[in-house]
Amino acid sequence: MGYLIDSHCHLHDRQFFTEKQAEEMLARAREKGVQKIVCIGTGPDDSMAARDFASSHDDVYWTYGVHPEESDHGLGLESWRRGVRSAAARVLAPAARGDGPAGRAPERDSSPNGQPVAIGEVGLDYHNDGYDRGGQIRLFEEMLQLAQDNDLPVVFHVRNAFDDFFPVVANFPGIRGVVHSFTDSKKNLRKILEATDFYVGVNGLATYSTLPTPPLERILLETDAPFLTPEPFRGIINEPGYIKEIAQWLSQKLGLEFEIIEKETTKNAERLYRLQDTKLADNVGK
Repeated sequence: MGYLIDSHCHLHDRQFFTEKQAEEMLARAREKGVQKIVCIGTGPDDSMAARDFASSHDDVYWTYGVHPEESDHGLGLESWRRGVRSAAARVLAPAARGDGPAGRAPERDSSPNGQPVAIGEVGLDYHNDGYDRGGQIRLFEEMLQLAQDNDLPVVFHVRNAFDDFFPVVANFPGIRGVVHSFTDSKKNLRKILEATDFYVGVNGLATYSTLPTPPLERILLETDAPFLTPEPFRGIINEPGYIKEIAQWLSQKLGLEFEIIEKETTKNAERLYRLQDTKLADNVGK
């Protein structure tokens, strides 16, 4: 029997969910066949909150990231650099101790304070007026370097900024990742797909819009909970269990059996994040 993965949510963020709500949502997700979720960090403190939430759940994973809008909202270049370096010293400590190749993370740590499965969400966002283009690019480059040095995939946040995104990423050979919540043109989707190690996040937006649909072998399912609630639940807070509705929509859209969508999207997420090597895999069959 297969299962689903919510590859991108913010269930750890207490400005959106109380601890009780988060636990109830996790239980509902499990009942709907969602066996793994990834909590996405958006800043140094938020990433540590994601880590702490993941450490108490065998089926929850986390990422370390600094959202591009942080460069516009007073975090400051030196501040976020200190945050990145401080977090790297804590969560990527095995590499620093020399347990793996220089500058790279060794195999994923399944301890309560284990390593993130990715760097993200990071990227470029030029949607709002007054954005700091140069600051965002410098922040993005710093995060890409962190990912490259530690052999981690990247969760990309890109909005109205693909003209800068592609040249910046080209300077970091070997980077792999997922373009979260893609909402751009078919042309830019084709360019993303030309990068063989890039996936595309499909979420609730797809269920009520006319966005181009990536091929199944490049799709990761995500909720972005509490945002982007899919049909038929629009108007209420989103949660990881609604990943099943997105999978059902994709099944109808592509004319494929639900079980195929379930199997392929789960395989994609596990391959990118190496989830089969992490803590839940250690418990399979016990």
